[in-house]
Amino acid sequence: MDPLHSPLLTDLYQLTMLHTYYRQRMEATAVFEFFVRKLPEHRNFMMAAGLEQALDFLEQARFGPEELEWIARSGLFTPEFPKHLEQWRFSGDVHAMPEGTIFFPDEPILRVTASMPQAQLIESRLMNLVHFESLVATKAARSVLVARGKKLVDFGLRRAHGAEAGLLAARAAYLAGYDSTATVLAGSRFGIPVVGTMAHSFVQAHDDEAQAFIDFARAFPRGTIFLVDTYDTEAGVRKVVKLAPQLEREGITVRGIRLDSGDLGQLARAARGLLDEAGLRKAVVFASGNLDEYRMRELLEAGAPIDGFGVGTSLVTSADAPFLDAVYKLQEYAGRPRRKRSTAKATWPGRKQVFRVSDRAGIFERDIVTVEGDEQAGEPLLMPVMREGRRLGSPEPLDHIRERARGGLERLPRRLADLETASEPYCVDISPALRRLAEEVDRATAGPLESVS
Repeated sequence: MDPLHSPLLTDLYQLTMLHTYYRQRMEATAVFEFFVRKLPEHRNFMMAAGLEQALDFLEQARFGPEELEWIARSGLFTPEFPKHLEQWRFSGDVHAMPEGTIFFPDEPILRVTASMPQAQLIESRLMNLVHFESLVATKAARSVLVARGKKLVDFGLRRAHGAEAGLLAARAAYLAGYDSTATVLAGSRFGIPVVGTMAHSFVQAHDDEAQAFIDFARAFPRGTIFLVDTYDTEAGVRKVVKLAPQLEREGITVRGIRLDSGDLGQLARAARGLLDEAGLRKAVVFASGNLDEYRMRELLEAGAPIDGFGVGTSLVTSADAPFLDAVYKLQEYAGRPRRKRSTAKATWPGRKQVFRVSDRAGIFERDIVTVEGDEQAGEPLLMPVMREGRRLGSPEPLDHIRERARGGLERLPRRLADLETASEPYCVDISPALRRLAEEVDRATAGPLESVS
């Protein structure tokens, strides 16, 4: 079995609770919701991602012979526990915000309705997938807002926190609006356009920098972007310019140059001048090297003539906001709404829906979180995506998700599109019906009420 689909890819307490649920026959229907309590610093919105991988996990998770053997010999559980797990399958329902949807705190972006043993066990892996991709998609979306149509490429695999993180970061960045990735497997698996040039080692392996450019251009004659900063950046650009006529006679077009170090703004101006002077006005200037949305904004606001950016470490690690205050909480069990009341961590009970209200221009105005069935003005955001353990449709094409993400970013209030924390956060209203339900649950469970407004 693929270890990424193993039910043992979880926290131990999921298994200890599962064991106890079986012993106590607590197998009634449970409703859990995944949401974010608050936004990280300098985030004014989040973008949902990871649903496809979550559904894939739910469909494929099984306890195979190796998993059952480990449980049996662990000494942690009763001998009959593995028997319960032999037939374990997820057969519940899932509602979710479609990937690429903009969301805000207190809004469930995924809801699971299943028997308690099923809904509980899947918590850790679902959070792991949706949390990570949403984190990276949001980071990527910020670059998209700053770049204003410039090409964006994911360069992050080598600095990602593991192979799966690098692969899924490429997917999350692409759905958020990046144009391509350097990660080859992401192209093979997800159909993301794959791009790449050369490394400094390729140039260093040659005794002559110009010969390195010629060899690479002849190997990839449809158009090459040359890495010019191995030794002296401006000298490297001059060599490209000098080689261009020879390459043109061979049917090879110089597509552009890549800058990876130094004062990118100053070097981009110098490179653009040399290229234009040589008549290579269509050749692009591409920049990489420790970039993030803040550095991109600085370069573009200074007028740097850069046509595209490669972003790596900061993207795949979401360096300035590497985690979300995301949770997966029980909201209903055995037909009764449930509510956590812990200090600073209280939750709203029951099954919920989120409605989004927009102004006449289509700009997001406010969201309303309410109990399921309480119809409100606006567009409902949670949709059924799985019933009785089976998807309700084929996986959504990434290009469709990209369009949704693009539309969402275009409809953001201008103050939320900024990189700094907005002076006025987006309005998320808790409906009167949901507040009444919370009061009813509190009366039923007694004790002082903590506000979660």
